[in-house]
Amino acid sequence: MVEPVSRSRIVEEARAWIGTPYRHQASLRGAGCDCLGLVRGVWRGVYGVEPEQPHPYTPDWAEETGEETLRDAARRHMPELDAAVLRRGAPLPLASLILIRMRERGPAKHAAIATGPHTIVHAYSGHAVAENDLPEAWARRIAFAFDFPAVTD
Repeated sequence: MVEPVSRSRIVEEARAWIGTPYRHQASLRGAGCDCLGLVRGVWRGVYGVEPEQPHPYTPDWAEETGEETLRDAARRHMPELDAAVLRRGAPLPLASLILIRMRERGPAKHAAIATGPHTIVHAYSGHAVAENDLPEAWARRIAFAFDFPAVTD
C-alpha cells in the first residue's frame, strides 16, 4: 500500500526531471530516461519502490503484436480515468498519467504526466525531458489516462 501523495508533489517531481537526456530503457534523473523511465522515476520519487520492473523492450515493442503493454501495467497499479473526455479537449487532470498512440491504430506507446490543463512533462526520442503544451494531434490520440494511486488534491 502506498502513502497518500499530493498532485502538486507529483508535478514537482516530474518537473525535477526536465533536462534529463533521452536514453532508451533508462530511468535515472539527470543521466537519462525514456517516457516509461520518467514515469518510473517519478513513482520512485514520490512513493519509493516501484511496484514492478519492466521487461527489456526494443524501440519498436508492441508494434508487431499490438499489445497494450503500457495500459496493462498502469491498470495493475493505478485507477483509470475516462480518456474519451480528454480526447475531446477536456482539461487534463493535474498529475495524471496519459498514454498516447503515436500511430492512429497502433498501441499506446508514449507516456506523459499532466502538469496543467493542457501541459505535460515527457521524454521524447531525441529530446531531453521537457514540459510542453499537449499538441492537439496528440490530444486526439490519448488512448488511456490514469491517476497515480492515493493521490490527494
